[in-house]
Amino acid sequence: MKNYIYKLLFFFCVWSYAQQDSQYTQYMYNTINVNPAYAGTRETFNAFVLHRNQWVGLDGAPVTNTASVNTNLGDSKFGLGVSFVNDNIGPTQENAISADISYIIPLNGEYKLAFGIKGTANFYSLDVNKLTIFQQGDPEFQNLNGKISPNFGTGVYYYSDKFYVGASVPNFNRTKYYDANEVSINSKEVHYYLISGYVFDLSPSIKFKPSFITKFSEGSPFQADINANFMFNEKFVVGASYRLESAVSALVGFQFSNSWFLGYGYDLETTKLSNYNSGSHEIFLRYEIFKNTRISTPRFF
Repeated sequence: MKNYIYKLLFFFCVWSYAQQDSQYTQYMYNTINVNPAYAGTRETFNAFVLHRNQWVGLDGAPVTNTASVNTNLGDSKFGLGVSFVNDNIGPTQENAISADISYIIPLNGEYKLAFGIKGTANFYSLDVNKLTIFQQGDPEFQNLNGKISPNFGTGVYYYSDKFYVGASVPNFNRTKYYDANEVSINSKEVHYYLISGYVFDLSPSIKFKPSFITKFSEGSPFQADINANFMFNEKFVVGASYRLESAVSALVGFQFSNSWFLGYGYDLETTKLSNYNSGSHEIFLRYEIFKNTRISTPRFF
């Protein structure tokens, strides 16, 4: 029995250490999930869906589904957003529903500053039927269905059509999901994010946008993604990304109308974990409704 507890502890610790918040290679298109101040900043009605299949071939590896909508409120300075995240990792499932509100302040010139707050309800489940339990009926291993944990976060976002920088804490509360004898086996720590990017005009038909995202939480290693994307004729995007001591990625995207944008990313692990999986796949689709007939300089973030 003790050996099994140790194995389960190790299982949860590995997942918690490597990844707690959902991970996105194409975070620059999905900023609202980590920073509520992003809501409404594109000045469109924005609908977004994403599917991520991580570490393909590794049993129990993370699978993430995300959907969100956000918009600015008419001529006001407010933006609103709603998002849903479904995370499946091994025997656990977490669903998170978030509501975001932002307040956008125009500054001198083309720059704006947005402040945002996020409210989230997390629903966490543990299915012990997906585990091999040697002592059936052990009270330490019972199903946990839909445990609700509320949370809140905040963020700030400074931007123009060609530049952005943002800092955020999506969830301020440290959440314990599963306890055994008052020992936290799986808990989510507070995460701190910093993101930034810039668009360079290399020629009339080619734009270059480097960007990065950093994430820090207590008890976990510092994480940073560094990206380089090129946009051709304001339609086709191709790029690469490096996740510090973790993975390299290839990114492609296509703006096939003013409203529709499709993107795909592939991650290849650079750690020993690459021996046990064939990489990670991420695909997303974005749809926008423009609220006026003039389309400003395209932003691919």
